[in-house]
Amino acid sequence: MTMTEDDEPAVELEARLEEQDSFEPPESFVEQANVADEGIYEAFAENWPDCWERAADLLEWDAPYGEVLDDSNPPFFEWFVDGKLNASANCLDRHVENGAKNRAAIKWEGEPGETRTYTYGDLLTEVESFAAALGELGVEEDDVVTLYLPMIPELPIAMLACARIGAPHSVVFAGFSADALATRMNSADSEYLVTCDGYYRRGEALNHKEKADKGLRGVDHEVETVVVDRLGDELNHFLGASAHDYDELVDEHAGASVEPVSRDAEDMLFLMYTSGTTGQPKGVKHTTGGYLAYAAWTSHAVLDVKPEDTYWCAADIGWITGHSYIVYGPLALGTTTVMYEGTPDYPERDRLWELVETNDVDIFYTAPTAIRAFMKWGEEYPQRHDLSSLRLLGTVGEPINPRAWKWYYKHIGGEECPIVDTWWQTETGGMMITTLPGINTMKPGSAGPPLPGIDATVVDVEGEEIVAGEAGYLTVQRPWPGMLRTLYRNDERFISEYWAEYSDTNSDDPDDWVYFPEDGAKLDGDGYITILGRVDDVINVSGHRLGTMEIESAIVGTEGVAEAAVVGGDHEVKGEAVYAYAILEDGQEPTDGMRERIVAGVEDAIGPIARPEEVIFTPELPKTRSGKIMRRLLEDIASGNELGDTSTLRNPDVVDDIVDRVGGD
Repeated sequence: MTMTEDDEPAVELEARLEEQDSFEPPESFVEQANVADEGIYEAFAENWPDCWERAADLLEWDAPYGEVLDDSNPPFFEWFVDGKLNASANCLDRHVENGAKNRAAIKWEGEPGETRTYTYGDLLTEVESFAAALGELGVEEDDVVTLYLPMIPELPIAMLACARIGAPHSVVFAGFSADALATRMNSADSEYLVTCDGYYRRGEALNHKEKADKGLRGVDHEVETVVVDRLGDELNHFLGASAHDYDELVDEHAGASVEPVSRDAEDMLFLMYTSGTTGQPKGVKHTTGGYLAYAAWTSHAVLDVKPEDTYWCAADIGWITGHSYIVYGPLALGTTTVMYEGTPDYPERDRLWELVETNDVDIFYTAPTAIRAFMKWGEEYPQRHDLSSLRLLGTVGEPINPRAWKWYYKHIGGEECPIVDTWWQTETGGMMITTLPGINTMKPGSAGPPLPGIDATVVDVEGEEIVAGEAGYLTVQRPWPGMLRTLYRNDERFISEYWAEYSDTNSDDPDDWVYFPEDGAKLDGDGYITILGRVDDVINVSGHRLGTMEIESAIVGTEGVAEAAVVGGDHEVKGEAVYAYAILEDGQEPTDGMRERIVAGVEDAIGPIARPEEVIFTPELPKTRSGKIMRRLLEDIASGNELGDTSTLRNPDVVDDIVDRVGGD
């Protein structure tokens, strides 16, 4: 192919981006940023913990708090002691009272193309109606209400209705199984369930109520159920004796006025159960004051959310990202938050970019998994749409490799949008390590420095701080407002899972308590932290511990590779060897030459010790319904072990395909 003069600038740009290892935020962004003063880091350090009053000031309190932090009983830290507030009132009432009644609160896009917009006034009206209905059904303060709903507006409405009457909610991801629902309802002793008849996925109407009913058969107590009719005539459903129609309940209580219950700052706002793949699921407890203040502050400081923005976090509310950065953070700040029911590639691969253009989205926050898929599909899909409304981009859920970061920066942000690469967990409640977009230089592949007020430190196996350039274990040395308070009804597990590794568990001194998130990390000379993945995502090759994330980044850095997963497999000599599974970009062929380039890329980036024993090309990787790669299955395939249960995968057929390819492609 002959290159024309028109192609030359694009080629030069690609070369420049490939070589560049740091990026400054545009001056135009800095000038309007919510946080642009570099002194904020020093101010938070010098005034800790009272610095967190800045977060509390973003909320409206029914009764003022006294002490910012009570650390007298570590690790059971308490924030904004004796303060009282209501999360629903902070997300709705105060905005309506302050003149935002007609501002859009939620813009919802259904997969088939229908839309619904709720103003703050509309949302408050429906939340009050449903809160009144829940009260009539018997829900009282501190009762846990389970919400088993997909991405439809009734989910945030139910969350805010629960918060309004002081009933903690427990959202169960709609993609989870009936057994997962039953396990979580039994653990929480939840006697109330809000679910729906079904929802759309890739053009198909899925029967969700059938799954919910099956789950209820595994619950060991009586349950009152509310069913949202999402599908209408597409799916007839039977309610039964203890079930109620959502629309009928809301209509019956139309116009109800429900006074928000004033909750103590330390009262539980919600339970979030983490995955139960290694035992019983853990019920992470988040509280009203500290969590809401932290979600609001990080939305303000990191995502640069303003009331006049249209903001879109393309996650699912069934995960903590959706709680903090679709519902509570954005609505506490009075902005417009976008919800989408469907998948990024239905009906076409430009669906998300169509929605960005249609809604004039200012801020877009998504996962590296999605970005790698966008890369694989090709830049022609975002090029079909005007994305110039975008001001800020973000990533969440896992580390993003430099190549995907630069693709996102160029093809979605037009090199004009800062990218915040955020590290945090269900347990932290909100972002912990990331750049502040109005202040910091961005380094593709590195999350960034700890946020102001967050004492995140990388330590060695003895708990001593490492020097720049080395890898170790990520720890958080001081408490923070958004932190989990405990695991529901299991304080002992809370201590053993998160605090025992580097802490003196017999000490009353808060300085002796260190939070261990079980992630490996690397520190550079500027204090930037690169997350290397879970500490158990480590391969021990001939006595050398290799992080899977580093190897995967090297593989994806090979031209033509869209996604990769690396696992350890049994080896007679090395004990354990590196096995790589790679997905190629459209148009690329799985040749020996490509395999050699991948191996060379790993050796160049890490060294010969990390050389993959085998590179298996596959069109897909086995993933859970939440999008996480099921590495356990890949390990079993590499080692020739009997495969376990694959029913929880969203693509179980791919496993047999990969087995056929191992050693044979």
